[in-house]
Parts: sequence; structure tokens; C-alpha cells
Amino acid sequence: MSTHDLRLRGGRVFQHGAGLQELDVLVTGGVISGLVARDAEVAAAQELDLAGKVVLPGGIDPHVHLGKDIRVPRDPEDGERETASAVAGGITTMLIYLMSADPYEKVFAESDAAMTGNSHTDYGFHFVLGTDEQVASIPDYVRELGVPSFKFFMNFRGDEGKYLGLPGNDDAYMYDLLGTAADAGALVCPHPENIELVWKLREQPRDETIPPLEAWYRSRPPVVEAEAVQRVAYFASQTGASVYAVHTSSKAALDAMGMQQTAYPNLFTETCTQYLTLTTDADCGTYGKVNPPIRHAEDVEALWEGVRTGAVDTVGSDHNSRHRTAKEKDIWTASAGFPGTGLVLPTTVGEGLRRGIDLERLVDATSTRAAQLFGLFPRKGTIRVGSDADLAVVDLDATTTVRAETQHSVAEYSPWEGREIPLKVVHTLVRGRFAVRDGELADTPTGTYLSRTNGGAAALASQKELV
Repeated sequence: MSTHDLRLRGGRVFQHGAGLQELDVLVTGGVISGLVARDAEVAAAQELDLAGKVVLPGGIDPHVHLGKDIRVPRDPEDGERETASAVAGGITTMLIYLMSADPYEKVFAESDAAMTGNSHTDYGFHFVLGTDEQVASIPDYVRELGVPSFKFFMNFRGDEGKYLGLPGNDDAYMYDLLGTAADAGALVCPHPENIELVWKLREQPRDETIPPLEAWYRSRPPVVEAEAVQRVAYFASQTGASVYAVHTSSKAALDAMGMQQTAYPNLFTETCTQYLTLTTDADCGTYGKVNPPIRHAEDVEALWEGVRTGAVDTVGSDHNSRHRTAKEKDIWTASAGFPGTGLVLPTTVGEGLRRGIDLERLVDATSTRAAQLFGLFPRKGTIRVGSDADLAVVDLDATTTVRAETQHSVAEYSPWEGREIPLKVVHTLVRGRFAVRDGELADTPTGTYLSRTNGGAAALASQKELV
């Protein structure tokens, strides 16, 4: 009888199409080597009794920014602290946006060096594109670096991207990028905002009597996002591109994407935990400043309904680790964005179940769909024999109170400070190794780089027989 490395005994294991099943999980060499009945006689070098806890596919956060200036990870702390935050919340894979106007061959090598040996999660990269030379290199980035997903900022016109070292672009640049990505089987991830409208709204007198988050909302209302979503989606239909609208924050943007999907299928939607849980009357003040802004209750409800129906494909964090001192200013000068990767799985699954959303849909939103769209399925995003043993063991009967000091991030704050989430992550396994055990972080990071070959529609087509 062969001996497995690990047996997770006595858990309720999520299986697509069947829900929670009373199965034991066997792990050998970092992959799932068996799913067996609880009374099966199987030899394992190590066993752990889960006592009825729920075993989910490890979470995938498809939207992360690392580095103290959010451009790229540069030192061991950039990777280690933020990935510690991720695994504490059941995230086992991160997809990290690298931002540079330089050729990405050198940027990639330096970023990977900063992550190697320092990441608690497995990780992949997206490249943010801003130059014609970068667009022309898309086929090389896919083939040689294993990066088939590319972001660009629709709002970076003129000098808007100067603070991140990125040049301005226009619709002709977007059209060329979409067509080149389509030919390479890649996925395009636009930041959709109409900056010309924002510029106009900036000219309006500021009303200092309204709360700061409401003021920021009014400076970038839903129409700013929805118009841009509709424009890039239509351009995608004309170029054959796959488009993944990041951090969708409003009912208007979700509706705009839905309208375009009736004519063209290769359009996908991400939202983030902040848009499912926070509104402009939240008491977090400037800690909650982000682009697009936090919205109103009707937007929160529309996005949860999108999670329920599948109109929202994935939930990410848009995590960044700028220090809290960059936020402790007025709403107009505070930095945008905040840490949140460790809350994606607990918040989406916990709050979603409380709202009566099917567990399968919540697993899809926090893991499976991202694996499929970003070319990682079935290695990631599912619990099946042969897949990586990326697992989140959770207690659905316990709660987690958000505290900045237990979130690990160097940012040292959370806009969700004190919030109680109806779920607790007990263990997190990355390729069969405990990144978190009984709530305690492992001393040694073991994450590795994930090379990918395609994204979007090309990835889905290659996986069709595997789903």
C-alpha cells in the first residue's frame, strides 16, 4: 500500500456539482492524490482531524498591487508581509500587477527575484501596458515570460499616470492593444474610468458639509465608470479581444457590461470586497478612499445580485500596502486604495452565505472562475485528484473580527477595522504545505511563480473538456 504525505480527515469537502461531501483529502507531492471515504484504510505519513470543518479550494486573488509605491515588489518585505495577509485569509494564489513604462523583461526578473523565497502564496503577474513598444511585445510576454494578462488605465490621459511613471494613452492605443492581445490569446484588464468627465467634475465647487467618502463618490460618479466599460467592451467586440473589467463598483457599470454581453460573449467582470461591504456612509473616513470610489447601498445590492447570478465572475481585493500615513489626510490629498487581500474569501463566502447565495457560486467567485479566466485551471481553483493541494479549511460557525495588527500588512490599518465576519479560516495549505495551521502563520514561505499560456476566451476554450 502506497503511503501518502498527508490525510485531512473528517472534513466536509466542497465538490463542484455536489456541494459539501464527507470525504478525506489525501495529499502527495503537493497535489491532491485522493478523495476517499472517511472509513477508507489509507496510509499517510501525517494526519489531521478537521472535526467537521469545511474544505474549500484555496482562494485566488486576481487583483493585487505590491510594493510600497504599488508599482512592483522590490524587497523581501513587499512579498512576505502582504502574502502573509493573503494566506491568513485562505488565499493561496495571488495575481500581481506590475506597473512600468520600461520593457518588462527586466522588470519581470527583478520582481520575481523579490518574490522568490518570500511569498507565502503561489503567484503570477499581470503587466500594466502604457507604451507602443510594450504592446508590440505582448506575444513575447506571453510566450517567454508566461504572462497572458495585461492591464491599461483608460483614465491615464495627459499626465494622469505621471505619478506612477506611466504615459498617457488614447482610444487608438486601446484599440491596438485589444487587437494585439486577441491575436496572442491574452486577456485585457482595463481600468475603466472616463477621465475627461472627472476633469469636468473637478471644476465644481467643493461642498465641505458632506462626508468625505460621499464627496469622493460625487467626483467620480457611476457614469464615469459605466461609460468607459461600455466603450472598451464594444471595442473588444470589434477586435475579438477578451476583456475583464476590474474592480466593478456600480450597478451602472454592471448593467453596461451586461448590455454589451448580449452581443459579444468574451466579456468578464470582477468586483472587490469593498464594493460588496462598504458604502459612502462608512465610518472609515479617508482610509476608505479608492478608485473607483465606494458607492451607495443600491450598488452594493446590485453587485451581490451579480455574484448570485454569475454576472460578477470574480471577487478580488485591489490590495495595496501604502502606509496609513498616506491616508491620514483630507479626502482630496489622501492616497487611493488600501489593503484587503486577506478578507476576500472570508467576506465573500461568509457574507454571501448569510445572504443565501449558493456556496458553489461563492467558490466560483473566490477561486474557480479566476483560475479558469487566467489560465490556471484545473491546476488551481478546484479540489480534484491531480490538482494542486491548495486548500482553505474554514469554520462556518465561527467569526473573525478584523484588526489591522492581525492582517500582517505593512500598511498598518484596515477600513474594515472592528468588523465581524461570519467565517474563520483555520488552516491554509499551498501545494500541500501548511501556510497557516490553527491560525498560525508558517515561518517559511514556500510560494512559487506560476507561468501561464493564455487567458480569457482562449483559456476557457483550452479547458472546455476539463470543466
